[in-house]
Amino acid sequence: MVKKRGRGELNQAQERAVLTTEGPVLIVAGAGSGKTRVLAHRIAHLIEKGVPPESILAITFTNKAAGEMKNRILSLLKGSDYFSVPWIGTFHALSAFILRESGSEIGVKKSFSILDEEDALGLIKESLEEAGLDPKQFEPRRMRALISRKKNEMEGLGKFRESAVEYFPKILARVWESYEARLKKSNALDFDDLLLKTVELFSSHPEILARYEERWKYIHVDEYQDTNLVQYHLTKSLAQKYKNICVVGDIDQAIYSWRGADFRNILHFERDWAEAILITLEENYRSTRLILEAANAVIVKNKFRVPKNLFSQKPGGAKISLFEASNEDEEA
Repeated sequence: MVKKRGRGELNQAQERAVLTTEGPVLIVAGAGSGKTRVLAHRIAHLIEKGVPPESILAITFTNKAAGEMKNRILSLLKGSDYFSVPWIGTFHALSAFILRESGSEIGVKKSFSILDEEDALGLIKESLEEAGLDPKQFEPRRMRALISRKKNEMEGLGKFRESAVEYFPKILARVWESYEARLKKSNALDFDDLLLKTVELFSSHPEILARYEERWKYIHVDEYQDTNLVQYHLTKSLAQKYKNICVVGDIDQAIYSWRGADFRNILHFERDWAEAILITLEENYRSTRLILEAANAVIVKNKFRVPKNLFSQKPGGAKISLFEASNEDEEA
């Protein structure tokens, strides 16, 4: 049994998710089902049973989520003799950490700076000006978004340039080339480079990948339905040796396709990991039964999903009503 240490009771599905620590695990966590709680308890349980904290990796999508998870784990382990915590952070923070340690093998200097979106957009504008292109015709933000999408699809400049035969792709290739030259001159990487170059590092230097596989023997990924192709390859590479990968997500909450996320990653998990164990968290602690019955009736019509049926112990609740606004101000 999981030590409670004042944590409160876990339901049966949550407890199974916490205790199933070996091998690939897919936790399909419905809305309000306590997924962050489960991840924190699972990591604390690994440490309690003797896994060194430095052997555990947890990847989140926001710094806020990483901070919350870290605090929960420390709270669960309060009073224990543990002097370190697992590596917990975002995909971009993880990639920056790896590149500063090992990126020199692919020409990334340890002192590189990281461009935020506004800085990256500024370089795109400079690249357009250098090419004599009208920013009204070739909107900088759109050009930046297209380059970002290509990088997240693991398509580099060289490959894109080879396939660019029509007018606009040729223009984009020119701007992209100038943008990359400016990045190199500034010893800078954009957010997309952090991920792409880490995967490139692992692909071209298997001995470096092996080092990180040994370092992190237990890998956790939150919001797996929001991963894109490069994030998918990054986590898959790290978990290949020990196969102790636990991903948490819900395809019914996949809303980030516009920024490159591919919900099929979660659908393909059991294909990628033949011995994967599927655990579904269906009890919702946030909403009333009426809300969940309505939500289930809508969600069940989704064509691509992992079956689940959310339920709640909360009875009743106000009846659902329909409000049709005539404009956005009235809606607000």
